[in-house]
Amino acid sequence: MAQETLQTLGEFIIDKQDDFQYTTGELSRLLSAIRLASKVVNREVNKAGIADIIGHAGNTNIQGEAQQKLDVLANEIFINALSQREVVCGIASEENDNFIDIRCNSGDGSLSKYVVLIDPLDGSSNIDVNVSVGTIFSIYRRITETGKPVELKDFLQKGVNQVAAGYVVYGSSTMIVYTTGNGVNGFTLDPSLGTYYLSHPNMQFPKKGKIYSINEGNYIKFPQGVKDYLKYCQKEEEDRPYTSRYIGSLVSDFHRNMIKGGIYIYPSYSQAPNGKLRLLYECNPMAFLAEQAGGRATDGYRRILEIEPTELHQRVPFFCGSEDMVKKAEEFMTGHKE
Repeated sequence: MAQETLQTLGEFIIDKQDDFQYTTGELSRLLSAIRLASKVVNREVNKAGIADIIGHAGNTNIQGEAQQKLDVLANEIFINALSQREVVCGIASEENDNFIDIRCNSGDGSLSKYVVLIDPLDGSSNIDVNVSVGTIFSIYRRITETGKPVELKDFLQKGVNQVAAGYVVYGSSTMIVYTTGNGVNGFTLDPSLGTYYLSHPNMQFPKKGKIYSINEGNYIKFPQGVKDYLKYCQKEEEDRPYTSRYIGSLVSDFHRNMIKGGIYIYPSYSQAPNGKLRLLYECNPMAFLAEQAGGRATDGYRRILEIEPTELHQRVPFFCGSEDMVKKAEEFMTGHKE
């Protein structure tokens, strides 16, 4: 297909405005701000190894993890793009202790109705070794009164309340994949033009898959249900053993599994009794995408999107991917539920 016939991300956003129940154009402007920020981050990621932007920044984030220089830079880029374009009333980032209240007017003269939760650079420790990283974002309508400062409860919403979510993967090609609750679509960046084009329409998880993604180095610490499921994956049967593929970057592992069919697991273990992934910045947006693409996402027992958040940086175990594979993992987890 000739490139000029491809639909750009900007055109797609405008064409699909009517799919969204609030057709003020504000959400479209918000998604456009994320598109712009992703291109700036992509440029910086591609300079890693040339510019002095790899390695540790010398800081730790709220979770006590060492921040990479690109973590800090990506965080600043997304916060600036979202706040200066007057499209959100609040931002919460995995890299910040607290949420940010944005005091600004939206284009129609009323204060913005949306809050964004973001993991600016997921898998950033992989930058030093030139492995794919990503950005994850989640968008909600505020629940407090418009025109007043945002409050914590605007961010502590169940995942079912998301109005949009997505990720950017900075890999061999750069892609934005997102949903507004009407399916999942992927757009690939043409670096020569600086434009995203629709390349993966109506993305779907295969109902069954043959890939399992988990850090097996922690096997001895896993719950018995996870251990038993891994043995099931490795057993010689007509449709098994499955293939183990683990990049260590949630965006990259999720993206591969959605295209090829598979399950991603980050369970609880002795050093992380609640798991490691953050409900608001990683699990909720990925669960929304998974369900919109015909997949499934749980904590081993409960639907991720139904979990009531209690804090900004809350962690949960995460089982996500092809529906049949997640259901089978849940069977093993339920069989060993304490």
